[in-house]
Amino acid sequence: MRAPDLFTSETVAEHGLSEDEYALICERLGREPNLTELGIFSVMWSEHCSYKSSRRHLKKLLTKGKRVIQGPGENAGVIDIDDGDVIIFKMESHNHPSYIEPYQGAATGVGGIMRDVFTMGARPIANLNALRFGDPDHPKTKSLLAGVVRGIGGYGNCVGVPTVGGETNFHPGYNGNILVNAMCVGHAKADKVFYSAAKGVGNPVFYVGSKTGRDGIHGATMASAEFDDDSDAKRPTVQVGDPFTEKLLIEACLELMATDVIIAIQDMGAAGLTSSSIEMADKGGVGIKINLDKVPQREPGMTPYEMMLSESQERMLMVLTPGKENIAVKIFEKWDLDVANIGKTTDTGRLVLTHKRKTVCDIPIAPLADDAPNLNRPYKKPKKLPVLDHDPMFDPIKRGSDYNSVIKTLLAHPNIASKRWIWEQYDRTVMGDTIDSSQSGGGAAIVRIHGQNKAVAIATDCTPRYCAADPFEGGKQAVVETWRNLICTGAMPIAITDCLNFGNPERADIMGQFVYAIKGIDAACRALDYPVVSGNVSLYNETNQKAIPPTPAIGGVGLISDLQKMHTIAGAKDGHTLILIGATKGWLGASLYAQAILGYAADKDPAHAPPPVDLNAEKANGNYIRKLINNRRLSAAHDLSDGGLALAAIEMAFSCGHGIKLYQQSEIPLYAWLFGEDQARYLIAVDEFSINPVISTAKSLGITAKKVGEIGGTRLIAEGAFDMSLKDAHMIYESWLPDYMAS
Repeated sequence: MRAPDLFTSETVAEHGLSEDEYALICERLGREPNLTELGIFSVMWSEHCSYKSSRRHLKKLLTKGKRVIQGPGENAGVIDIDDGDVIIFKMESHNHPSYIEPYQGAATGVGGIMRDVFTMGARPIANLNALRFGDPDHPKTKSLLAGVVRGIGGYGNCVGVPTVGGETNFHPGYNGNILVNAMCVGHAKADKVFYSAAKGVGNPVFYVGSKTGRDGIHGATMASAEFDDDSDAKRPTVQVGDPFTEKLLIEACLELMATDVIIAIQDMGAAGLTSSSIEMADKGGVGIKINLDKVPQREPGMTPYEMMLSESQERMLMVLTPGKENIAVKIFEKWDLDVANIGKTTDTGRLVLTHKRKTVCDIPIAPLADDAPNLNRPYKKPKKLPVLDHDPMFDPIKRGSDYNSVIKTLLAHPNIASKRWIWEQYDRTVMGDTIDSSQSGGGAAIVRIHGQNKAVAIATDCTPRYCAADPFEGGKQAVVETWRNLICTGAMPIAITDCLNFGNPERADIMGQFVYAIKGIDAACRALDYPVVSGNVSLYNETNQKAIPPTPAIGGVGLISDLQKMHTIAGAKDGHTLILIGATKGWLGASLYAQAILGYAADKDPAHAPPPVDLNAEKANGNYIRKLINNRRLSAAHDLSDGGLALAAIEMAFSCGHGIKLYQQSEIPLYAWLFGEDQARYLIAVDEFSINPVISTAKSLGITAKKVGEIGGTRLIAEGAFDMSLKDAHMIYESWLPDYMAS
């Protein structure tokens, strides 16, 4: 057991460590740690850095595929897109900092995820985000939304990387913990991918970028604890970003990467100099010795503890080829960045730090990395919820309303209404390769590979109300919705990144949500041959024991090999026929209709099961849509999700500028046909010569395909249901968010 003379129980707890963990540290060291060593163990054993509650479950995910070059374990995932080109991408959370200081929290989240990508040799070509805020009526929601959006736009716009897509949702479950998940996609050549393993002994270790200050200290520990009423007191732990320095750092690193100087490179992200040095040494099987006197410092009198735990932004750590250091120094000095030789790799397998000619830390690397705690937390299997059957009283007419009112309510719903107010603050076209952004109404963005006739399609998705009702089905659905969004562009889906946002894993019910969401994600990835190549886990997203809805956000990337065959939702033409691909049973459980119109579970866990995800149908229907696009059989495609067929058709109408008319061909109730959220479905627009071939080929493949309407006119019509002006409906759709922010 630990001796009580160095640190009190309160000091240990303030470092996010349990008594048992402190005892284990003492056992591993054969002594008590000093304060610097305690700080290093606290961040490396934090949930944010060690993944101690999630590692054993993450290892079950599919991570290999024929186009996967690098899966989880590096700064970002790497996939092959032919012709010697690779795409490097990852999604990461910056939730806790963004709640405390929304502008800097979101800005540094964008900066951090870009560094994860360009540290591997890629030029960032696109940013995306997945944002979750609380109830619009909550007193903090508006200011948090404004600050986060300004932070994302302010950083991304200044660096000159387009923000091309994302999603923004509202739910009371995020009142105390907003989610800010940032994704970055970069392009590199396959023979110029860089890794973080610091191989070799006696190689110089270089610090480059901004100076180290006192901002962000204990950021990783803060991100590994739940909030309470005093969370605002944690404001000093939020980092401060400088996008102009980031731009210089990108250009300097890419210039150095064109040489043969770099052996290993690592972003100083969470836990700063501590995590970067330890991760590099661990992956390379070496030790590392650092002279902290040589670390560029922004503030006088910084202690070893502060330097090692600072999360100051725009910093990198590199291991360079001996004898070629001057090449790096000249490049970084040219770009007006700090550069310093602060240490070397060793054969000791230990982290040794000196300060003012004294050794202030001497600890083994292994207990800080692979040999960190790997917990087997108890978990409960989530209970199965009943199915929400059809009921005559679900009909708007019988409820004393009408279908026009339903459509108006849904179009003005915070989770449906246009997010133009947000995305117009982002530069979506800088670099000149953004062909289509997901904000245009489709589910995926399309970004050209510069100077080539190919592109990548990118999407982020998650439906938290499904995950709250059934984490397994919700996990599957988050993956397949990105699959469908990519398919609708004509892309071949290749791989995903994930950002798994949950509450306190020490609670068996929360751990159960996590475990079963992982099972669902894995099932979908294996069925679709759509592996996970990178990601992030964010736990302890709760305040005063109230957890967020489980939110496993997924970012998908696919390849469009020929831009002449790509499609967008805006391609539907006047006079074209609408065909619904996929079976419709009118599933209403956990649907937007059930929530917004029927009043189920507006601020609590859904009371009914979400739509089941048939992975065989998803694969068959998706592959058929992609085949139709490649054969030029359709003019537009849109997947069905929130709001079902009615909302998908209306979104297509908004995008193409023409009205639509739907006519029911189903025995189920009209409200269920219009608003049910059955999965594996697509709405496509085809010309008159393609109607019969599309339907007959689908039938031969065992796929349901039915004519459900037509494009044309200036009205939105569903026979026997709604009839309204396209212009008026679009005004409702566009007005909610700007009116909300202006009120």
